Amino acid sequence: MNEPQPNVFLPDLCTTRAVLVVVVVIELMAIVITLVAGYFEPFSLERLGLTSLFVQWVGLTSAALVCRLRDRLNGLPAARAALAVVGLVVLDTLVFSLVARGLLAWAAGAVAEPLWHWDILANVLIAAIISGLMMRYFYVQEQLHQKDRAELRARIQALQSRIRPHFLFNSMNIIATLVRVDADAAEQAVEDLSRLFRASLKESGERVSLAEELALCERYVRIEQLRLGERLRVDWRVELDPETVRLPLLTLQPLVENAIYHGIQPRAEGGVVTLGASVEQGRVVLRVHNPKPERAGDHQGNRMALDNIRHRLAVLHGPAVQVEARESEQHYEVRISYPVDG
Repeated sequence: MNEPQPNVFLPDLCTTRAVLVVVVVIELMAIVITLVAGYFEPFSLERLGLTSLFVQWVGLTSAALVCRLRDRLNGLPAARAALAVVGLVVLDTLVFSLVARGLLAWAAGAVAEPLWHWDILANVLIAAIISGLMMRYFYVQEQLHQKDRAELRARIQALQSRIRPHFLFNSMNIIATLVRVDADAAEQAVEDLSRLFRASLKESGERVSLAEELALCERYVRIEQLRLGERLRVDWRVELDPETVRLPLLTLQPLVENAIYHGIQPRAEGGVVTLGASVEQGRVVLRVHNPKPERAGDHQGNRMALDNIRHRLAVLHGPAVQVEARESEQHYEVRISYPVDG
């Protein structure tokens, strides 16, 4: 039984980028407040400076409080978490309003002037309205993000279900042939096939190490070499530590399968499938390269495999993922690139 996932709609305000966004948005808010005040009195740079100082202090300290309490707040139901954040911002605004009022009174020499003023109530109301709107925005954004993830998972499952029959029929034909010719080889093929199918039945978004993915590719290649013999050769060019790189399960195996099926099988002389893995400029780069037959066409299997991989990697790395198919007169190559995990 799956445990309920905790609410995580509050963003991480501790990052440098988040702090920069907070500073810019708050400063724009201070400018708007000063311009609106210009309807009632002349524009003043002094007013803009004081407003900016006050709003920046309130905004940054509120963001720091939310950042500090984010894990606890995300453990609450969405409505309670949003109300808690609004309460924190309102309380923070009230404290700074009272402090600012006291400092201004002291600077003006009016020590006996009461701290409470209608400006403080206005500040508190503005803080409550703006923080409430921000909570609503964050919640809607998270709901849209969850919807996108669910659609991607459904699409990936549909793509996988269309790829499996093709692989199954080829493998079963190989085993049926080997049973009467070489029982030991047939037993090894069955073991390899069972490992491959065990992997294919796992959750599509599960991440594994590159070493595990390469082991699955080797099992598939062993099965195909029993059928193609010396016509199939594989050049493994792994220029990184495969234990440290992680990727979705069955990312490379479908590409190796298509490279053999569309690039090696149609050629009487066979050819070499090159599988490369390296790190270039902070990105993991994976390549599957195969010769191109003279009468090569646009195969639906290639497009399905690429769509499958692109969507699964997009779930993990977003728009930074690149999946490209490069074609020349004699060769076909698929290049996958995504950021190294931090």
